[in-house]
Amino acid sequence: MDECGLDEEESAREVLANELRRLREVSGRSLSQLADEAKYDRTYLNRLENGERLSRRDVMAALDRIYGTGKLLVGLWALARRSALLGRYRSFMQCEEKAVVMHKYAVAMPGLLQTEDYARALLSSSPTPISKKLLDDRVADRLGRQELLDRDPLPSVRFILDEAAFRRPMAGRGIWRTQLGHVLKAAEAPNIAVQVLPFSAGSHDLMGGSLSLLWMDDGSAVAYLEGNKSGDLIEDRDEVKQHWLSYDRLRDMSLPLSESIAFIQQLMESSNQ
Repeated sequence: MDECGLDEEESAREVLANELRRLREVSGRSLSQLADEAKYDRTYLNRLENGERLSRRDVMAALDRIYGTGKLLVGLWALARRSALLGRYRSFMQCEEKAVVMHKYAVAMPGLLQTEDYARALLSSSPTPISKKLLDDRVADRLGRQELLDRDPLPSVRFILDEAAFRRPMAGRGIWRTQLGHVLKAAEAPNIAVQVLPFSAGSHDLMGGSLSLLWMDDGSAVAYLEGNKSGDLIEDRDEVKQHWLSYDRLRDMSLPLSESIAFIQQLMESSNQ
Protein backbone atom coordinates (compact mmCIF):
# COMPACT_ATOMS: atom_id res chain seq x y z
CA MET A 1 0.00 0.00 0.00
CA ASP A 2 1.48 3.40 -0.95
CA GLU A 3 1.33 6.87 0.63
CA CYS A 4 -1.92 7.68 -1.21
CA GLY A 5 -3.65 4.52 0.00
CA LEU A 6 -3.39 2.77 -3.38
CA ASP A 7 -2.65 -0.87 -4.14
CA GLU A 8 0.12 -1.21 -6.71
CA GLU A 9 -0.78 -3.15 -9.84
CA GLU A 10 1.15 -6.41 -9.57
CA SER A 11 -0.72 -8.92 -11.73
CA ALA A 12 1.74 -8.99 -14.63
CA ARG A 13 4.71 -9.30 -12.29
CA GLU A 14 2.97 -12.11 -10.43
CA VAL A 15 2.39 -13.99 -13.68
CA LEU A 16 6.08 -13.68 -14.54
CA ALA A 17 7.18 -14.77 -11.05
CA ASN A 18 4.84 -17.77 -11.07
CA GLU A 19 6.07 -18.84 -14.49
CA LEU A 20 9.71 -18.57 -13.41
CA ARG A 21 9.03 -20.79 -10.42
CA ARG A 22 6.94 -23.26 -12.45
CA LEU A 23 9.55 -23.64 -15.18
CA ARG A 24 12.30 -24.31 -12.66
CA GLU A 25 10.24 -26.89 -10.77
CA VAL A 26 9.14 -28.65 -13.98
CA SER A 27 12.78 -28.80 -15.11
CA GLY A 28 13.71 -30.51 -11.83
CA ARG A 29 16.30 -27.88 -10.94
CA SER A 30 16.91 -26.50 -7.48
CA LEU A 31 17.62 -22.80 -7.07
CA SER A 32 21.27 -23.62 -6.42
CA GLN A 33 21.51 -25.68 -9.62
CA LEU A 34 19.86 -22.91 -11.63
CA ALA A 35 22.23 -20.35 -10.09
CA ASP A 36 25.24 -22.41 -11.16
CA GLU A 37 23.90 -22.85 -14.67
CA ALA A 38 22.66 -19.28 -15.22
CA LYS A 39 25.62 -17.64 -13.43
CA TYR A 40 23.32 -15.52 -11.27
CA ASP A 41 23.18 -15.43 -7.49
CA ARG A 42 20.74 -17.88 -5.89
CA THR A 43 19.21 -15.18 -3.66
CA TYR A 44 18.68 -12.96 -6.69
CA LEU A 45 16.88 -15.72 -8.60
CA ASN A 46 14.75 -16.46 -5.55
CA ARG A 47 13.65 -12.82 -5.42
CA LEU A 48 12.64 -13.01 -9.07
CA GLU A 49 10.49 -16.06 -8.37
CA ASN A 50 8.88 -14.29 -5.40
CA GLY A 51 8.08 -11.24 -7.49
CA GLU A 52 10.33 -8.99 -5.39
CA ARG A 53 12.45 -7.94 -8.37
CA LEU A 54 11.55 -7.28 -12.00
CA SER A 55 15.09 -7.88 -13.24
CA ARG A 56 16.41 -7.07 -16.73
CA ARG A 57 15.75 -8.28 -20.24
CA ASP A 58 19.11 -10.06 -20.56
CA VAL A 59 18.37 -12.14 -17.45
CA MET A 60 15.04 -13.24 -18.92
CA ALA A 61 16.73 -14.06 -22.24
CA ALA A 62 19.28 -16.24 -20.40
CA LEU A 63 16.54 -18.12 -18.57
CA ASP A 64 14.59 -18.57 -21.81
CA ARG A 65 17.67 -20.26 -23.29
CA ILE A 66 18.05 -22.54 -20.28
CA TYR A 67 14.39 -23.60 -20.28
CA GLY A 68 14.08 -23.69 -24.07
CA THR A 69 11.05 -21.39 -23.96
CA GLY A 70 11.87 -19.20 -26.96
CA LYS A 71 11.02 -15.62 -25.95
CA LEU A 72 8.28 -16.45 -23.45
CA LEU A 73 9.98 -14.95 -20.40
CA VAL A 74 11.25 -11.94 -22.33
CA GLY A 75 7.68 -11.26 -23.45
CA LEU A 76 6.25 -11.64 -19.95
CA TRP A 77 8.99 -9.38 -18.58
CA ALA A 78 8.11 -6.67 -21.14
CA LEU A 79 4.44 -6.83 -20.10
CA ALA A 80 5.34 -6.71 -16.41
CA ARG A 81 7.65 -3.75 -16.92
CA ARG A 82 5.00 -1.84 -18.89
CA SER A 83 2.38 -2.65 -16.25
CA ALA A 84 4.69 -1.42 -13.49
CA LEU A 85 5.35 1.86 -15.30
CA LEU A 86 1.66 2.45 -15.96
CA GLY A 87 0.79 1.47 -12.41
CA ARG A 88 3.24 3.98 -10.96
CA TYR A 89 1.90 6.71 -13.24
CA ARG A 90 -1.70 5.95 -12.24
CA SER A 91 -0.65 6.08 -8.59
CA PHE A 92 1.09 9.40 -9.20
CA MET A 93 -2.01 10.91 -10.79
CA GLN A 94 -4.16 9.78 -7.87
CA CYS A 95 -1.64 11.20 -5.41
CA GLU A 96 -1.71 14.45 -7.39
CA GLU A 97 -5.49 14.62 -6.99
CA LYS A 98 -5.08 14.49 -3.21
CA ALA A 99 -2.05 16.77 -2.87
CA VAL A 100 -2.37 20.03 -0.94
CA VAL A 101 1.11 21.20 -1.96
CA MET A 102 2.71 20.53 -5.36
CA HIS A 103 6.25 21.51 -6.35
CA LYS A 104 7.20 20.76 -9.93
CA TYR A 105 10.29 21.10 -12.10
CA ALA A 106 10.05 20.51 -15.85
CA VAL A 107 12.29 20.89 -18.89
CA ALA A 108 9.26 21.07 -21.18
CA MET A 109 5.91 22.83 -20.86
CA PRO A 110 4.03 20.77 -18.25
CA GLY A 111 0.59 19.41 -19.05
CA LEU A 112 -0.99 21.37 -16.19
CA LEU A 113 -0.05 24.62 -17.97
CA GLN A 114 -0.74 23.71 -21.60
CA THR A 115 -3.42 25.29 -23.77
CA GLU A 116 -5.67 23.04 -25.83
CA ASP A 117 -3.98 23.98 -29.11
CA TYR A 118 -0.50 23.49 -27.68
CA ALA A 119 -1.45 20.13 -26.15
CA ARG A 120 -2.98 19.00 -29.44
CA ALA A 121 0.14 19.97 -31.39
CA LEU A 122 2.40 18.24 -28.88
CA LEU A 123 0.37 15.03 -28.65
CA SER A 124 0.09 14.77 -32.43
CA SER A 125 3.86 15.13 -32.92
CA SER A 126 4.51 11.43 -32.24
CA PRO A 127 6.10 9.55 -35.17
CA THR A 128 3.31 6.97 -34.78
CA PRO A 129 0.05 8.40 -36.21
CA ILE A 130 -3.01 8.25 -33.96
CA SER A 131 -6.68 8.59 -34.81
CA LYS A 132 -8.52 11.86 -34.34
CA LYS A 133 -10.72 10.28 -31.67
CA LEU A 134 -7.73 9.04 -29.67
CA LEU A 135 -6.05 12.45 -30.02
CA ASP A 136 -9.23 14.19 -28.85
CA ASP A 137 -9.44 11.84 -25.86
CA ARG A 138 -5.82 12.47 -24.87
CA VAL A 139 -6.21 16.23 -25.18
CA ALA A 140 -9.40 16.10 -23.09
CA ASP A 141 -7.65 14.01 -20.42
CA ARG A 142 -4.75 16.45 -20.24
CA LEU A 143 -6.95 19.51 -20.01
CA GLY A 144 -9.19 17.78 -17.48
CA ARG A 145 -6.26 17.36 -15.11
CA GLN A 146 -5.86 21.14 -14.99
CA GLU A 147 -8.88 21.27 -12.71
CA LEU A 148 -6.42 20.24 -9.98
CA LEU A 149 -5.08 23.79 -9.95
CA ASP A 150 -8.33 25.46 -8.88
CA ARG A 151 -10.12 22.80 -6.88
CA ASP A 152 -11.45 23.58 -3.42
CA PRO A 153 -9.48 24.00 -1.23
CA LEU A 154 -6.83 25.51 -3.50
CA PRO A 155 -3.54 23.58 -3.54
CA SER A 156 -0.29 25.50 -3.23
CA VAL A 157 1.56 24.97 -6.52
CA ARG A 158 5.04 26.02 -7.62
CA PHE A 159 6.40 25.43 -11.11
CA ILE A 160 10.10 25.75 -11.89
CA LEU A 161 10.40 25.69 -15.67
CA ASP A 162 13.75 25.25 -17.35
CA GLU A 163 14.59 27.93 -19.89
CA ALA A 164 14.59 25.11 -22.45
CA ALA A 165 10.80 24.96 -22.08
CA PHE A 166 10.63 28.49 -23.52
CA ARG A 167 13.25 28.09 -26.23
CA ARG A 168 11.39 25.44 -28.24
CA PRO A 169 8.23 27.09 -29.60
CA MET A 170 5.78 24.73 -31.29
CA ALA A 171 2.96 24.67 -33.80
CA GLY A 172 3.17 28.20 -35.12
CA ARG A 173 3.70 31.63 -33.69
CA GLY A 174 0.07 32.21 -32.75
CA ILE A 175 -0.26 29.02 -30.71
CA TRP A 176 3.05 29.68 -28.99
CA ARG A 177 2.15 33.27 -28.13
CA THR A 178 -1.17 32.10 -26.68
CA GLN A 179 0.68 29.42 -24.69
CA LEU A 180 3.01 32.01 -23.15
CA GLY A 181 0.03 34.18 -22.28
CA HIS A 182 -1.64 31.18 -20.64
CA VAL A 183 1.40 30.64 -18.39
CA LEU A 184 1.35 34.33 -17.40
CA LYS A 185 -2.36 34.11 -16.63
CA ALA A 186 -1.85 31.00 -14.49
CA ALA A 187 0.90 32.78 -12.55
CA GLU A 188 -1.60 35.46 -11.52
CA ALA A 189 -3.52 32.94 -9.41
CA PRO A 190 -2.88 33.36 -5.67
CA ASN A 191 -1.95 29.70 -5.24
CA ILE A 192 0.41 29.36 -8.24
CA ALA A 193 4.04 30.48 -8.53
CA VAL A 194 6.05 30.21 -11.75
CA GLN A 195 9.83 30.53 -11.84
CA VAL A 196 12.26 30.21 -14.73
CA LEU A 197 15.55 28.34 -14.34
CA PRO A 198 17.91 30.13 -16.75
CA PHE A 199 20.62 28.39 -18.76
CA SER A 200 23.11 30.58 -16.89
CA ALA A 201 22.34 28.66 -13.68
CA GLY A 202 24.56 25.88 -15.02
CA SER A 203 24.35 22.18 -14.20
CA HIS A 204 22.24 20.61 -11.47
CA ASP A 205 21.28 17.09 -10.39
CA LEU A 206 17.78 17.18 -11.88
CA MET A 207 18.97 17.64 -15.44
CA GLY A 208 17.48 15.28 -17.99
CA GLY A 209 14.02 14.83 -16.52
CA SER A 210 11.19 16.33 -14.52
CA LEU A 211 10.30 16.12 -10.83
CA SER A 212 7.02 16.41 -8.95
CA LEU A 213 6.92 16.65 -5.16
CA LEU A 214 3.48 16.12 -3.64
CA TRP A 215 2.43 16.65 -0.04
CA MET A 216 -0.82 15.23 1.33
CA ASP A 217 -3.05 16.74 3.99
CA ASP A 218 -1.71 14.25 6.57
CA GLY A 219 1.88 15.42 5.99
CA SER A 220 2.98 12.42 3.92
CA ALA A 221 4.85 13.10 0.69
CA VAL A 222 5.82 11.36 -2.54
CA ALA A 223 8.12 12.26 -5.41
CA TYR A 224 7.69 11.39 -9.06
CA LEU A 225 10.68 11.40 -11.42
CA GLU A 226 9.78 11.33 -15.09
CA GLY A 227 11.91 10.88 -18.20
CA ASN A 228 10.84 10.85 -21.82
CA LYS A 229 9.67 7.23 -21.76
CA SER A 230 9.63 6.29 -18.09
CA GLY A 231 8.53 7.37 -14.65
CA ASP A 232 9.26 6.37 -11.06
CA LEU A 233 7.04 7.00 -8.03
CA ILE A 234 9.15 7.37 -4.89
CA GLU A 235 7.60 6.90 -1.47
CA ASP A 236 10.61 6.27 0.78
CA ARG A 237 10.80 9.26 3.12
CA ASP A 238 14.57 9.60 2.98
CA GLU A 239 14.58 9.54 -0.83
CA VAL A 240 11.73 12.05 -1.00
CA LYS A 241 13.68 14.32 1.34
CA GLN A 242 16.74 14.17 -0.93
CA HIS A 243 14.64 15.19 -3.94
CA TRP A 244 13.07 17.96 -1.87
CA LEU A 245 16.56 19.30 -1.08
CA SER A 246 17.46 19.14 -4.77
CA TYR A 247 14.31 21.08 -5.64
CA ASP A 248 15.04 23.63 -2.92
CA ARG A 249 18.49 24.23 -4.39
CA LEU A 250 16.97 24.55 -7.84
CA ARG A 251 14.59 27.22 -6.56
CA ASP A 252 17.56 29.19 -5.25
CA MET A 253 19.16 28.98 -8.71
CA SER A 254 16.01 30.17 -10.50
CA LEU A 255 14.99 33.70 -11.38
CA PRO A 256 12.88 35.41 -8.69
CA LEU A 257 9.14 35.46 -9.34
CA SER A 258 9.04 39.01 -10.75
CA GLU A 259 12.05 38.42 -13.01
CA SER A 260 10.55 35.14 -14.21
CA ILE A 261 7.33 36.91 -15.23
CA ALA A 262 9.37 39.61 -16.98
CA PHE A 263 11.32 36.93 -18.84
CA ILE A 264 8.13 35.29 -20.15
CA GLN A 265 6.59 38.67 -21.04
CA GLN A 266 9.69 39.56 -23.04
CA LEU A 267 9.48 36.29 -24.97
CA MET A 268 5.81 36.93 -25.65
CA GLU A 269 6.52 40.40 -26.97
CA SER A 270 9.31 39.15 -29.21
CA SER A 271 6.96 36.49 -30.63
CA ASN A 272 4.81 39.33 -31.99
CA GLN A 273 7.66 40.64 -34.12
